[in-house]
Amino acid sequence: MSDGRAAALLAPLGRPRVMGVVNVTPDSFSDGGRYLDTGAAVEHGLALLADGADVLDIGGESTRPGATRPLVADELGRVVPVIERLAAQGATVSVDTMRAEVARAAVDAGAAIVNDVSGGLADPGMAAAVAATDALFVAMHWRSHSTRMYDLAVYDGPGGVVGAVVDELADRLEALAAAGLAPERVVLDPGLGFAKRGEQNWELLRGLDALDALGRPVLVGASRKSFLGALLAGPDGEPRGVEGREHAHQAVIADCARRGTWGVRVHDVRATRDTLAAVAALAGPSSAPSSSSPSSSASSQPLATDAAAGCGTVSS
Repeated sequence: MSDGRAAALLAPLGRPRVMGVVNVTPDSFSDGGRYLDTGAAVEHGLALLADGADVLDIGGESTRPGATRPLVADELGRVVPVIERLAAQGATVSVDTMRAEVARAAVDAGAAIVNDVSGGLADPGMAAAVAATDALFVAMHWRSHSTRMYDLAVYDGPGGVVGAVVDELADRLEALAAAGLAPERVVLDPGLGFAKRGEQNWELLRGLDALDALGRPVLVGASRKSFLGALLAGPDGEPRGVEGREHAHQAVIADCARRGTWGVRVHDVRATRDTLAAVAALAGPSSAPSSSSPSSSASSQPLATDAAAGCGTVSS
């Protein structure tokens, strides 16, 4: 990835970038096993591009609560062939991994972004590995692997969960810079659902603007997560299933668009692009897309004002 391409990935689009999820796993919480085959994963990625995805996020390790980590060889075997084929067809590809070895192989295969849910904490070699490439790095707020993350969902400080996330991501930026990864190459993710229980996620979403103080673009991943299911629980208290959470998720997407969030990581790309088009139309005629077809405006036409993409959550 050239410096020009890196700059293009961070430049204002006029709307949040849409990162479509491709889980090449047998045990993802939302679609585990559906795209484990390389061909099926590539086909799904191409369908997401047709629906308007700007980036495809390819992951070979489930981070659902209690998930068992795959062997490195298994993770490599899942993601590298998919990345190679999608990148060869012109897709902008991200790899969702916590392992430096996988990140290096993915970038060699054509990935432009390394999306690490641990922010570089799970593998001490991650920051240096990414620094040696020209890929962007997404650093998410994280406290532990999924087997015990909810034990650490305690935010008793004066700023609550918002203050803790800001402080801990600031520490991550410093540590990454010390390892040679410049802050200018880092996108931040508040880590919805990771070491955060129901209401803590809503508190964090309400306080997203606090991340502006860190001066970096922000990626939000709320799609299909359990706090949405809990919100939509039936009379018996049973959380709504993953396939029934999308309408609530789109309300989160609309809020992110109004805030100017840099990117949103989603499963339903078409619904997301529809929401962004509606947000743009509400912002004014000059901001609305010229076509109602998601694929016709997937990568070139802004869907909101230029204030909706840049740094932090106000201009990022």
